[in-house]
Amino acid sequence: MAKIGIKELAKIAGVSTASASRALSNPSRVSKKMRDKVQAAALEIGYSPNRLGASLRTSKSGNIIAIIPDISDTFNSGVIQSLERAAADRGYSVLFGDTQGLRSRELVYGSMVKSRQADGIIVLSHRLPFEDRDLASEHFVLPPLVNSCEFAESSLIDTSTIPWVSIDNVQAGRDAVEHLLSLGHKKIAVITGDPESPSSQQRLEGYKAALENAGVELTADLIHEGEYTLEAGVRVTETILLAKNRPTAIFCMCDEMALGCIATLKRHGFSVPQDMSVVGFDDIRFAEYLSPTLTTIRQPVEEIGRTCANILLDIIDCEPLDNPKHILPHELMVRDSSARLR
Repeated sequence: MAKIGIKELAKIAGVSTASASRALSNPSRVSKKMRDKVQAAALEIGYSPNRLGASLRTSKSGNIIAIIPDISDTFNSGVIQSLERAAADRGYSVLFGDTQGLRSRELVYGSMVKSRQADGIIVLSHRLPFEDRDLASEHFVLPPLVNSCEFAESSLIDTSTIPWVSIDNVQAGRDAVEHLLSLGHKKIAVITGDPESPSSQQRLEGYKAALENAGVELTADLIHEGEYTLEAGVRVTETILLAKNRPTAIFCMCDEMALGCIATLKRHGFSVPQDMSVVGFDDIRFAEYLSPTLTTIRQPVEEIGRTCANILLDIIDCEPLDNPKHILPHELMVRDSSARLR
C-alpha cells in the first residue's frame, strides 16, 4: 500500500493542504474544529507525518528539552506533565534531561540544541547548560531558553532578558513564617534548599523579613542548610532535635523535606502540631493526605508548566515577547500540621 501523503489526508478531511499541515505541525494556529477534523482523518487512515522531512524543510526538530535536576521530585513531575501537555497542543514533543544534579549531564543536554536534536530548552535549575568557554565566546548566541522556578545566572553573558516563570519566593517565604508567628511561635527553625539555589535564597530572605517585621531576633542556630529532598528533611530534623534550645516550629522549603521532617519527629515521639508545628512549600498532591495534613505554600504547578512551554514555543516561532518575567500567584494552604503555640 502506498504511503498516504499530506495532500491525500487534506482531501479526506475536506480541508486545504495548508490547513491540514498547520493542524498537525502547529495546531494552536487553527480552530479546534479544524484540528479535530484533521486529527480524526489522520487516525482513520493511519497517517503519520514525516518528522524528518519536516525538520529538513524548516530546520526545526519539533522537540524541546526540559533540563531537570531530579525528575523523581514530586513538584518537578507536576511541572513536567503540564509543560508536556502544552507542548503537545502545539505539535511539539518534550525530551526530558534528568541531570541528577550533575553538571556534566547539564552540558550534554544543553548541547542537544546545538546539534539540532531540540529547538529550545526549559531549565529547572540555577545553572545555564553551556560550557563557560562557549558563553565567553563573542560568537555565542543563546538558544531559545526559559527558566522555570529558578533563575540561571552567569557572569559571562547578560541573563536579564532570559524569560523566567516563577512565584514571588520572597513573599511566599514571608507568608509561611508570618503564619507561624501569628500562631505565637517565635523560635522558628528553617530548613533551606541548596544554598546556591536562587529560590532557596529568596525564601530565606522572606523568612528573615518576617522575623524582622515581627521584632523577633534572628538566630543563626535556627537556620539549617539542606536541599530539596525528603532525605534532607530527615537528616536536618535529626540535627534540630539534638539542639538544647529546640524550636517550636519548623519551616521546610519544600514539601518532600517536610514529609521527612514530620516522619522524623514522629519517630522520636514528637506530636505534630502539638509539640512542633511544621510548614512546607509547594503543595504537592500528597500534602493534603498526610497525617497530619500539611500546611504549605501552594505553587500553581499547572500554570507554571503551561506558561514555560508557551513562552518557549513563541520564541521558537519568532513571536514578540512582551515581558520576560512572569510572576505567578501563590497561596498559603492552612491545614493541620500547624497550630497555636501552647
